[in-house]
Amino acid sequence: MPIQLLSEPIRKYIRDKRWEELRAIQAAAITRILTTSHNYILVSKTASGKTEAAFLPILSSVNFNKSGVQVLYISPLIALINDQFYRIEELCHYLEVPVTKWHGEANRTQKKHLLMDPKGIVLITPESLEAMFVNNPYNIKYLFSNLKFVVIDEIHSFIGTDRGIQLKSILSRLQKINTVPFRIIGLSATIGDYEEAKQFVGNDNETKVLIDKTTNEIQVIFRYFKIETVEYSLELLKNIYRETKDNKVLIFPNNRGKVEEIAVKLKKIAERVGGHKNYFSHHSSVNKDVREYVEFFAKNNKKENFTIACTSTLELGIDIGNVDKVIQVDATHSIASLIQRVGRSGRKEGIKSKLYLYSTNKWSLLQSLASWLLYKEEFIEPPLFIEKPFDIMLHQILSIVKEYSGVNEIELTKKIENNFTFIHISKEEINEIIDYLISNDILEKIDKEIIIGIEGEKFVNSRDFYSVFKTEEHYKVTNSGNTIGEIPFSPQIREDENILLAAKIWKIKLIDFKSHKIEVCPAKDGKNPLFFGSGGLVHPRIREKMLEILISEEEYLFLDQPSSEEINKLRQKFSPFNILKPSEERPLFLKENKAQLYTFTGTRINRTIQLLLTIMDIQNIMTDNDSFFEFSTSNIVWDNFTDTLLNSIVYVDNHLSKLLEKNPTILDFSKWGILLPKKYQISLLKQKYYDLESTIKFLKSIKLVIK
Repeated sequence: MPIQLLSEPIRKYIRDKRWEELRAIQAAAITRILTTSHNYILVSKTASGKTEAAFLPILSSVNFNKSGVQVLYISPLIALINDQFYRIEELCHYLEVPVTKWHGEANRTQKKHLLMDPKGIVLITPESLEAMFVNNPYNIKYLFSNLKFVVIDEIHSFIGTDRGIQLKSILSRLQKINTVPFRIIGLSATIGDYEEAKQFVGNDNETKVLIDKTTNEIQVIFRYFKIETVEYSLELLKNIYRETKDNKVLIFPNNRGKVEEIAVKLKKIAERVGGHKNYFSHHSSVNKDVREYVEFFAKNNKKENFTIACTSTLELGIDIGNVDKVIQVDATHSIASLIQRVGRSGRKEGIKSKLYLYSTNKWSLLQSLASWLLYKEEFIEPPLFIEKPFDIMLHQILSIVKEYSGVNEIELTKKIENNFTFIHISKEEINEIIDYLISNDILEKIDKEIIIGIEGEKFVNSRDFYSVFKTEEHYKVTNSGNTIGEIPFSPQIREDENILLAAKIWKIKLIDFKSHKIEVCPAKDGKNPLFFGSGGLVHPRIREKMLEILISEEEYLFLDQPSSEEINKLRQKFSPFNILKPSEERPLFLKENKAQLYTFTGTRINRTIQLLLTIMDIQNIMTDNDSFFEFSTSNIVWDNFTDTLLNSIVYVDNHLSKLLEKNPTILDFSKWGILLPKKYQISLLKQKYYDLESTIKFLKSIKLVIK
């Protein structure tokens, strides 16, 4: 019995909680963690007890009387740290083990107490760890040189991202200063590539994945409301209101502006018909205190219904209690995101998850349907693999030089070479980038020692240095001294203009450009805040599934009548092509001097095809959510079109070099790429923004079917 492997204080915790039995992931994790020395990735649905699955055996095996912090919990969100703190603290109470939050908003007194007497468990973000390496390297060694376990929550949110590469590097640096290797336990509900997850912790041979494939039954309903204007139609909003008014609901549109529009307009409808008043918005631009109130209300309010329009801020594992329904408005960019969102409902045993998928245009409907069917087939997008993350390596070079207040050049190169994050980057490439940084005064070489240069000081001494993702320039929005939130500046921000924020309408009274503050007062009507952006990468398999649906005759009972009719219209449009092999054939419409090529492939491949078309000076427009290329020329020879594109690949580097000179903002996806030599900037573009390798395979495999 796994319970018998646990220490007596932890068994008492289980008895006091009156658990009738352990959950599957808990039983498996307890046995494996306590009887082996492996790292583990624990994968199971939302609200399946993964936190306890990790900490029950950890707390039973670690001797917390030893000096130093014994367990480090790393989270992608401060809000998740604050939420998990109480669960972990309750567990640790039975062992009298101290738990400390360490992030920018955490209590300073508790931090000082930890420094005076380092022990127990610390909850932290990657950025706070980075800041400690840079500013207080002694504290890193003093606190964390005796770690036994590192727990990474929502590990899928790191894998395949710049932030994840940074975290990998930090883990490698932590391992170097540790007296013995610590074990890593990752937690996730959605992982698309288990091998990549194992490699993320740095030792895939010593890492095992425990998977509980138990899922809640999901009741899914598709709704279609065609909208040709910028704002949502009243018909759509009324339908959403009817579905939400008597329930606890999360609504996920795809950007912050739409979140505010839905929250404000549903609240207006409720006011007119005498419905409840609990309509909220929750996203990164809403003030932290307001977001925390919304989370507290949702978690602790048992009687009143509520509706929270939100972005991915409520996609991860913050506990807001049980939700009756989840509504997604227009297609998510990824199946992983859809799984996380639907996991917020049906958290009680035996209760179905209820998912409503609303679409406002035909391509969003088709993509939503494709994503849902792939989810049922258990497909999740694999993470983006960056073989040579030169930009994050550059950031870590600066961090290491700052950490040591100067380091021998040979030693610096070795530290990067021995960091498992950068194993695919050669010594020559490392040295070339270091030399380039020296030549630009970002680093300075004195004899054989490398220190931060005059230009480099501007970067490493900035509060923004610790993160590897770009943040928008925000203006703080206040009303009578109360902070409502922060919004990025845009042409829409003008005095006497109305904006939507925190589920309310505000009139801008005053803009203080010097202090970046906006004073507002309540208003009755306002425009949808278009200044909030959106975007995301769609995987090729989703688009290929869209084509499979179009050539299929299968009827889907979960579609409402308008959805079915719209899918059938699309099928009729593509039926003349008689496509039999959706993995190989692609439809091409020819009409007078216009052509429409439907690639049905992923975002990065489409970007690359457009790049090749530009190199060949073939005028084109990508339209309808990356659905097809439109050409206005009749001079294209379609018989060898794909061969022509393939032949242009040899000119890619030269074209990208010129593109970087004309439009350096194309590198905006990389915060630190701007500091790299041009050839490494080109490499970043090819690795992160475009996808040459997959595009070559795609173009070699497809055949154009012309009508």
